[in-house]
Amino acid sequence: MSAPTATARRSRTRWFALGAVAVAGAAFVAISVSGIGDNLVYYWGPKELRAAGDKAVGATIRLGGQVAPGSIKPGDGVSNLEFDVTDGTALVHVVATGVPPQLFRDRIGVVVEGTMTRGGTFEGHRLLVSHDNKYRAPADKNVDIKTLMRSTAGLEER
Repeated sequence: MSAPTATARRSRTRWFALGAVAVAGAAFVAISVSGIGDNLVYYWGPKELRAAGDKAVGATIRLGGQVAPGSIKPGDGVSNLEFDVTDGTALVHVVATGVPPQLFRDRIGVVVEGTMTRGGTFEGHRLLVSHDNKYRAPADKNVDIKTLMRSTAGLEER
């Protein structure tokens, strides 16, 4: 048996390269057509969400911003909550389901995962708050322990 010529080896390498490019292209097309876009989660602030308009309706979105002062109120049902998220320029009204985190309050950084409705309300199903991990000792050394332990507004003494 004789060894393949240099021309035959180049031809085989060329066909292998073309085949690899074709397989990669087919995989790219398959992923694009298969609806991978349905699994994407967008991270937007209120300004970007408002600017997106109808593009935002129905998409899974993580809305990030700050809880607008004075906007928190109980929603319909036991664990529903309504509040506004702001970035300083725009406001988005949120209706969240589920029990909010203990640190949830006015002016705290928040990320709400959910979807935008055609009516302009953001329906959240997951709520995360942002806080730093620094402990600050109370300035007054004579603080009542029950007062110290209350970390959210409206928590009643039981």
